[in-house]
Parts: sequence; C-alpha cells; structure tokens
Amino acid sequence: MLANYHTHTYRCHHATGTDEEYIKKAIAEGLKILGFSDHAPYLYPNGYVAYYKMTPEESGEYFSSLSALREKYRDKIEIHIGYESEYYPELWDATFKFWESGIHRPEYLILGQHFVSREVDEKNRVHSYGGSENPKDMREYVDALIAGMATKKFTYLAHPDLFQFYGDERLYIEEMHRLLSAVKSADIPLEINLLGLFEGRKYPNPTFWELASEYTPKVILGCDAHNPERVAVKEEIDMGLRFAEKYKLELIDELTLVDPFK
Repeated sequence: MLANYHTHTYRCHHATGTDEEYIKKAIAEGLKILGFSDHAPYLYPNGYVAYYKMTPEESGEYFSSLSALREKYRDKIEIHIGYESEYYPELWDATFKFWESGIHRPEYLILGQHFVSREVDEKNRVHSYGGSENPKDMREYVDALIAGMATKKFTYLAHPDLFQFYGDERLYIEEMHRLLSAVKSADIPLEINLLGLFEGRKYPNPTFWELASEYTPKVILGCDAHNPERVAVKEEIDMGLRFAEKYKLELIDELTLVDPFK
C-alpha cells in the first residue's frame, strides 16, 4: 500500500489517538502518502452540533496541528490535509465558504454520505448504515452522491455501498446502476473500505461490487482509520487486495487530488 487518504482524528469524537501517532504508524508501515480526512465541520442552523464530526471551532486546530507535523516529518512521508464530507445541498454553500476561508481550507474532499433526507440536522436524518426499507431514502442516498459528484469538488467516493436497503432488492440494483453510471461519467474513483471489510460489516456489499465490475471504475483501498493501529494493517490490506481480485476491479495506488477551490 503506497497511500491512504482516509484517516480520522480524535476531533470527530469517535476516533482515538494523537495526530502524530497516526503519522508514526504510517511511516512504520511503509506508507509514502498519508491523507487526513476527518469528518468535516458543517455550519448548521439553530446551534446544532453534530455528534460524529469536528465542530467549526475545532477545525483551525486540526489544520495547525497537522501542518506542523507535515513539516516535522516532510523527509519521511507526504502528508495531506482534507475532509470527509456529506453533500447536503441546503447547507453546502455556507459551509463551503467557511472551509474556503483562511486556515480551514482543505486540500481535498472525499464524499461519504452517512445520512440522507432533507432534514436540517442528523438527529432527524436517516442514517445510511442503519438503513431503511423506504424507496425514497434509497433514492435520496443516490441522489445525494450524484449531486455531490456533480460539484466536481470531491477526489473520490468513500464506502459507496454504505446505505443498507431492506426493501425490494430490484430497486437497490436499479439505484446502484444509476449511481455507477454517474460514477463512470464523472470518472471518480471508488473506495474499498478496509474498516468495513475487516470488521465484517454490511459493506463492502458484494451485490454492489458485482455490479461495479461491469463499469470498470478506478478503485482505491481506504483504511478509514479511527485509531493509529488501523493505519495500513497488512492483514486488512491483503483482504482488500483479495476483494479487488475477486470482483476484477482496477486498483490504483495513488490519487490525483482534486483541489475543491479551483
């Protein structure tokens, strides 16, 4: 594994370890590139604070800490500082302007749609992994990913098969074809999520990846590390390689980062 672009920090309130511990583990495992992409701060109305992502107030320290460490370890590893983010169209413009300002400016974005529906905050949104049997929720998940990709602000699509649909499988297949067709048009890489694979979660979803193999997308492994020990674990990487081989997926080792502000 040459690079991992999916790394979290304690600021998302469900990850552990110091920033430096992640970097040291990446170096020890032979990574050449480490991208931090903690859950992006969103600007919510009415003082709502998301329970699983950094707050806007924490973002400045996120960048200052990682920038200093990037300089400290510049002769040993290439460090990039980005965000993993949902695409919420009703909140996007204000939030994006906040990211663009000063020290909050991420080098890259990865698209990870953890919630769907048009509610104001996550308390009332449908959790993608918790899933739903409602066709409307399935369609809104795909709509959000397609709209997010259409902004051309995102470098890749994280755990594209995160949404758990408990309704008619024919609708799931139809919607995944719709998503994969948009992925092909956007020419955006997909992630095989090593966290989900190693822990035996419901993603990566074999049905999704069987369909994906028909579209020949570019695919990258993502550690989705929430503690330093989960950065570039050989056992997890080997599982990812076998998974890609099983579904005849084109793995890439390194990404060309999309500057979201160009």
